[in-house]
Amino acid sequence: MAPQQPASARDQVRDIVPALVDLSERVLFGEVWDREKQLVGHLQRALDNGLKQSELSEVITHLAFYAGWPAAMTAALVAKQVFEGR
Repeated sequence: MAPQQPASARDQVRDIVPALVDLSERVLFGEVWDREKQLVGHLQRALDNGLKQSELSEVITHLAFYAGWPAAMTAALVAKQVFEGR
């Protein structure tokens, strides 16, 4: 699972934006970022099919502009683990 924002930061604004905090905890952290586990298999398969680490690095960099910086940074951490494991 992706690293989460410290609970204290969410708790500080929970009374101001309760729906945002709920969506962050339940949907973003609980469902969306949890899917990053699948990224390991996709990255391994891409490498098995001949893509270079540098090419995957470019894909992750572009991802930041479409999926957001947090998603790209999480993908970079997953890629680092995959690359180091090969």
